[in-house]
Amino acid sequence: MTEKIYVIHENKEWTAHLINRLEQLNLPYEEWHLDEGTVDLSKVPPEGVFYSRMSASSHTRGNRFAPELTEAVLAWLERHGRKVVNGSRALRLEVSKVNQYMALDIAGIRTPKTIAAVGKNEIIQAAKDLNLSSFITKHNRAGKGLGVQLFHSIEALQEYLDGSSFDPSIDGITLIQEYIQAPEPYITRCEFVGGKFVYAVRVDTSEGFELCPADACKIDDLFCPVGEDVPEKLKFQIVEGFQDPIIEKYEEFLKNNDIQVAGIEFIYDQNGEIFTYDVNTNTNYNSDAEAQADKYGMLELANYLGDQLSVVEQ
Repeated sequence: MTEKIYVIHENKEWTAHLINRLEQLNLPYEEWHLDEGTVDLSKVPPEGVFYSRMSASSHTRGNRFAPELTEAVLAWLERHGRKVVNGSRALRLEVSKVNQYMALDIAGIRTPKTIAAVGKNEIIQAAKDLNLSSFITKHNRAGKGLGVQLFHSIEALQEYLDGSSFDPSIDGITLIQEYIQAPEPYITRCEFVGGKFVYAVRVDTSEGFELCPADACKIDDLFCPVGEDVPEKLKFQIVEGFQDPIIEKYEEFLKNNDIQVAGIEFIYDQNGEIFTYDVNTNTNYNSDAEAQADKYGMLELANYLGDQLSVVEQ
C-alpha cells in the first residue's frame, strides 16, 4: 500500500485550504474525521505521515469528544512508531491553557498572572486573590478566544457569574487572568511550520476577543473580526520582516514539547514587554492577509508534510 498523509481533524471547513495545497502538490492524502469512531488497538496502523489538527473548540461544533478520540488514536499511532506531526503532547497543550502556561514557564517565556478555578465562589475568590483593578476570565479549554470577558471590578464579575450569559468552560476550569493593557489594540500571532518561524501576523482586537483567523469564521462566527466587510483596515496583517528574540525562545519551546505546527500569540504591555498567552496547535491562516503579503502558511505546511512523507517512504 502506498504511504499517505493522513489529516486528523473534526472540522472540514478548516482543512479545505490544506487539502487544496496537497492536491496542488500531487501528494497522496486521506482525511480522518474523528467526530466519532473506533480504534482497534489489536490492529497495526497504516504507514504514512499523520498530521493532527484537532481543535480545543470542537465542542462548539457538536464534536464534544473528538479530542478524546484523537488522543486514543495518537496513542495507538505512537505505540507503533508512526510519524506523527503534532502528536499527543501537542494535543495535551491544545486542550489546556494550564498545561500551556506551565510549559511556557519551564521555557522561561513570560505569561500573564493566572489563577485556575472550578466553581463560581472559587472564581470570585481567585479574582480577589489576583487583586488587580482589571482582569479577564477565559476558558481553560477553548479556541477562537471563546469565553474571554474583561472586568474592572469584583462586582461586575459577580453579576456576570449570576447572570444567564455566564459561559463555563467545557472542562469546568475557568482562568482568572491579569489583563495586559496594550498601548495599541492589537496582538501578534507568530506562525511556525516544522518548528520553524514562518511569519508574524498583527491582529486588530478593537472589535473583541474572538480572534480566529480562519476564512470559515466569516460565515460561522459573527463576532470573529475577519471578513470581507472590514471598513477601514484589515483585521489581519502580516508583519514584514518581523524579528524579535522571542522567536528563538518559541522555536526551542516547540522543539522541547514535540510541536511541529503552531500559532503562538503574544501581546505587548505599556512598557513594550511581551506576554505570551496562547499556543494554538490547530493553527489557521487568513487568506486575505496572506495574499497581501504573498506568504502562504498552508503551502508551507503541505510542503513540510510532503517532505516528511518522503522520509517515511525511504
